[in-house]
Amino acid sequence: MKLHNMAPAPGAKTKAKRLGRGIGSGLGKTSGKGHKGQWARSGGGVRPGFEGGQMPLIRKVPKRGFTNIFKKEYTIVNLEQLNAFDDGAVVNAEKLLKKGIVSKIEPYGLKILGDGKLTKKLTVKANKFSESAAKAIENAGGKAEVL
Repeated sequence: MKLHNMAPAPGAKTKAKRLGRGIGSGLGKTSGKGHKGQWARSGGGVRPGFEGGQMPLIRKVPKRGFTNIFKKEYTIVNLEQLNAFDDGAVVNAEKLLKKGIVSKIEPYGLKILGDGKLTKKLTVKANKFSESAAKAIENAGGKAEVL
């Protein structure tokens, strides 16, 4: 395959509408804009959300809540999910990502929650642990290390 041989797939490109090119084209004279009115004019039409001067719906609907800019986002993992590792393994956010247990690591790092039962002896390195999770890891014979 060479650069001069490459072409888009058949039907992938549509021809441009050639407006105002005679009556036979079907898009002559008014160029598909009809007769007069706001839509026929240059730059015609209304902005998105405009309802002809009536009070727009977006202004009628009450606004609720806010986004807390100080919120701390953690990647959350439950104890049950840590059973995917072998006994004696060291578990951290990167290993969880590599194994596909988490899809991304949030800005504040990893938080382990105590849902489920841990059956393996693991060393878990995370930014935060719930009390029940830390206790369960210690009871299983592992170690909960806060980064």
